[in-house]
Formats: sequence, C-alpha cells, structure tokens
Amino acid sequence: MSYYLELYNISIDYYQNNLKTSDLLPSRNILKENIENIFKKIKDQKIQNLNELLNQLKDKKKLQNFSKQTGIAEEYLTILVREIKSIQPKPNNFIDFPNVSKNIVSKLEKHGIKNTLQLFDQVLTKKDRKELAIEIGINEIEILRLTKLTDLSRIRWVNHTFAYVLLEANYDTVEKVANADYRKLYDDVKNLNAERKIYKGNIGLHDMKLCVESAKNLSLDIKF
Repeated sequence: MSYYLELYNISIDYYQNNLKTSDLLPSRNILKENIENIFKKIKDQKIQNLNELLNQLKDKKKLQNFSKQTGIAEEYLTILVREIKSIQPKPNNFIDFPNVSKNIVSKLEKHGIKNTLQLFDQVLTKKDRKELAIEIGINEIEILRLTKLTDLSRIRWVNHTFAYVLLEANYDTVEKVANADYRKLYDDVKNLNAERKIYKGNIGLHDMKLCVESAKNLSLDIKF
C-alpha cells in the first residue's frame, strides 16, 4: 500500500508504452517524438525503472552528462524529468484546505500530521479512523472527510482547492473519479463552481480527462 505510485515499480518498457498512448499536456507532447530510439538509448544504459532513471537525471550536472553519454537532447530530458516527477504529486497541507478548521489543523499538527501524505497510512480502514479520531479528539465524520481529501490529493494535478471541489461535487474518492465520465465530471464541477464561486479561472475539459486517467492508475488502498 502506498500514497504514491512507486517509481521503482514502473519499468522503462512499461513507461515507454504508457507515454505513447497517454494524453499528455500540450507542452509535453515532445516526449512522444522519436520515442522508440530515445528509450532504446535509455535502456542501453542498463536502466530498468523510473527510479533508476530519475537518479541519473536528478540535478543539472547529471542530466547534462547523461545527455552527452546518450545523445538525447537536454530539452527532452528536462521535460521527461518533469513528467516523471508529476507521477508523485506534492502532498496537500491541511492548513490550505478551505473546509478544515484551524482547530482541527492544530490537533492534527500536535500528532505530527501536517499534510495528506502523513495522514494516509493512519486512515486506511474504518478501525484506523475510529482509533485516530479518539486519539486526536475529533469526531469520526471529520476524520472521514479528511480521509477523502487525502485520497483525492493522490491524483496528479489535484491541489487542495480542487480536492475540495471534487469532494463537494460528490466525487469524493479516487475510485469515484476513476470511474467517472470526464465530460460529466467537467459539467458537474463547472456547475458547482458557477453556483458557489469556489475558485477563479477555468478547469478545462482536457484537464478533467487527465484527472480521470490519473485516478485510474492509483491503487484503492483506503477502505471506505
């Protein structure tokens, strides 16, 4: 069980095939260009999974050396690193959620819980949540709400505001987002925001499609 997709579990071959069929952000479509040749060069370096690849590209000097060794352009490798890192989104801090009170944030922090990653392992089952609610001193309904925000925060590109929006739109778990029709999800979120003005700007139809596709890749570790 893991908050993230573990990079060492994603083989280079699997990732190559996944990239070829994925609907990427427009700025990252370059990753599909000449992909067979580029990934052959990566595999020629005896790199077997994404964790090993990221270690080879983790700073500018290493990336430049890898580019010289393989003949893969630095621009391509830089974008590839961004795409790989986005598989493991930064956890959301509870203090940033619009529906979590300062009192609850304070109680969580006293138990060393500041963000969704730190809560994840402690709320996997109903029994876990009940015990934590007693320990922290908040009710089980609130613990369940925090758990759902944590689950949604595992999805790529879902920040604290969007996790709250998904929750309020009744797409309150990874499983529900994964099973959603992205067009209906788009309409539901758009209508909710038109009514309640939760966020400024616009979440596009393509963004919603990426959200659903990302949710499909996550394991359903939390038992509701």
